[in-house]
Order: sequence, then C-alpha cells, then structure tokens
Amino acid sequence: MGSGAKYLAQIILVGAQVVGRAFMRALRQEFAASRAAADARGHSERPQSAAASRIIGISLQEAQQILNVSNLNPEEIQKNYNHLFKVNDKSVGGSFYLQSKVVRAKERLDEELRIQAKDEKEKGWKAET
Repeated sequence: MGSGAKYLAQIILVGAQVVGRAFMRALRQEFAASRAAADARGHSERPQSAAASRIIGISLQEAQQILNVSNLNPEEIQKNYNHLFKVNDKSVGGSFYLQSKVVRAKERLDEELRIQAKDEKEKGWKAET
C-alpha cells in the first residue's frame, strides 16, 4: 500500500472516530434530556395521576390540549369529546388515528376526575375524624 493510500486510510479512520464520538455524545445528551423531561412530568403530577398517565399513555396536559379544555369540567369534557369524536369519524372523512387520540384523552381526563373524586372523599372522611 502506498504512502498516499495509507494516509487516506488514516484520515478516514480518524474521521469515523470523531463522528462516532459526536454521535455517542449527542445520544447521551438526548437520553439525559428525555429522562429529565419524564422526571419533570412525573413530579408535577400527584403519584396516582402520574401512574394514570403512564398506564393510559397520555399526560393530563396532553389530554386537556386534545379535548381543548382548561379545567376538569365534566360537561365541557363530554361536549368537546362528542364533537371531536363525530368530526373525526372515518365515515365522514375523518381520521381513525385522531379519533383514537380523542378517546384516549377522554379516558385520561375521566381517570383524573375519578382520582380527584376519590381524594375529595378521603378528605371528607379525614375531616370527620
């Protein structure tokens, strides 16, 4: 192998090492940022609420955005759910994917309402004792 080919092989090898290190550094940073975001979501919600987010696969905030509600008003949630479910029905040209997101959002908000009702009930029992 000539000296030119040897020099070219060394350049390629060093370049591949530099790119590999940069890729690994970026991957570690992304992993750390993802973990920090997940921790922040988990700590901003009560333990039961965070568990519900993990089980249903959608956060409370995301569910509120999908159904366009700012507070947990059951009537407003149901009204927006009915509307969004109908307009995303596949038979009227809607998207099954979006319709399923609407269903998951409703399930998540219903679960949050159930958790809040349970908490209120427990507070009532504690206040009586």
